Amino acid sequence: MLKNKKLFLLDIDGTVCIGQRLISGTKEFLEDVRDNGGQFVFITNNSTRSIEDYIHSFQKMGIMTDYSNFITASFATVQYLKKNYEGKLIYVMGTKSLLRELKRNGIRVTVDCLDPEIACVLVSYDNQLTYEKIQDTCQILSTRPEVGYIATNLDYVCPIEFGYVPDCGAICQMIEHAVKRQPEYMGKPGTAMVEYSLKLNHFSKEQALIVGDRLYTDILCGHKTGVETALVLTGETTRQEAEACGYGPDYIFSSIDELAEAWRES
Repeated sequence: MLKNKKLFLLDIDGTVCIGQRLISGTKEFLEDVRDNGGQFVFITNNSTRSIEDYIHSFQKMGIMTDYSNFITASFATVQYLKKNYEGKLIYVMGTKSLLRELKRNGIRVTVDCLDPEIACVLVSYDNQLTYEKIQDTCQILSTRPEVGYIATNLDYVCPIEFGYVPDCGAICQMIEHAVKRQPEYMGKPGTAMVEYSLKLNHFSKEQALIVGDRLYTDILCGHKTGVETALVLTGETTRQEAEACGYGPDYIFSSIDELAEAWRES
């Protein structure tokens, strides 16, 4: 039931923001969550920004946050790399911000596709993408079958002010057509970010609610973890698609504002 919810696990793009524009009602909702003894954590598959970048971005939009309010696909990726490739060299096709975050967490990284020490390729959503980066990535994956292959997130599109642009999943599909290899995806619908949020904030699954705009990442993540979900229709999913989905959301709202109103009245 909505009235029991204390921990809100929120997607960012298409859920609380469109590009750099805050969706109406978001700020008031987050303030009410805090005022009622709850907590919100942004669990985002967007790996182009570090947590520090997000803190500054939300501050500009009038929302004060700190590191405890964010768990990113980059975080899930770091945990995976530390467990499976400790001390080994990772080739990264991603933004400079992602490279800095990986280095800050002790991950050895390179953008030199010819380095013989490369143990794994990491692909992410990259708004600084060039064809040279794609070619270099394909070269490694085509000629070195022993090298591992992971990607930060499965999302096919990323919402921005004018509509959508290709996200990490779409980039990986393009690469797949060339090299006949698929990556292992780190972010949602994987369960790591949700499980860590619950552990960090000491709330039960029954007290948590995952809020997002995508069925195949946000809502499926809730289905896998046993946490209730709310779909908002400010992103890529329609009500008809949600109602036809086999793992559909527990709640459907037109926006974060309507969710906030329903939660306050529950």
